[in-house]
Amino acid sequence: MKIGLFFGSFNPIHVGHLIIGNYILNNTELDQVWYVISPQNPFKSQSGLLNEYHRLHLVNIAIEGEPGLKVCNIEFGLPKPSYTIDTLTYLEEKYPGVNFAIIMGEDSFTNLDKWKSGSIIKERYELYVYRRNGEAVFKAEDNKVYLVNAPLLNISSSYVREQIKAGKSIRYLVTDPVYNEIMKAGYYR
Repeated sequence: MKIGLFFGSFNPIHVGHLIIGNYILNNTELDQVWYVISPQNPFKSQSGLLNEYHRLHLVNIAIEGEPGLKVCNIEFGLPKPSYTIDTLTYLEEKYPGVNFAIIMGEDSFTNLDKWKSGSIIKERYELYVYRRNGEAVFKAEDNKVYLVNAPLLNISSSYVREQIKAGKSIRYLVTDPVYNEIMKAGYYR
């Protein structure tokens, strides 16, 4: 089995995340895509970060009924901040025989050398890199790096949060169940 790990804060998960996961699942050799919720990203501020269990719930309701998309809370039990290499090591011990690949935006790919053990990640794992802004800023010359031409939407979690704070609608930026839960719980206000 080959599983793509889509790491992120998902603060909150939005339709762009879902389009990327679904596109990669249907247009690559991956058998599943796991959304790995990071409780604390070492490169991002904790301010404005919704509790990890609330984010987990939002991802669960966003992908409900999609058999190839799964949610993974493995980092909840690991030391914080979350480092991808540590998570990969733990997952390989827990799931021997599974081949893990990483799904990331090209901004993350171009900064991979700044990650803990970034060179080891590049060496050991297949990387499925999706564009962030129109034209790709790199060429996938390595046989373990795949440029994925998923449909491009200019949506970010920070934009969704800004819309909520401004009292504007986020309908169609997130799935209906996520929208309903955010409104009911009053998240990001």
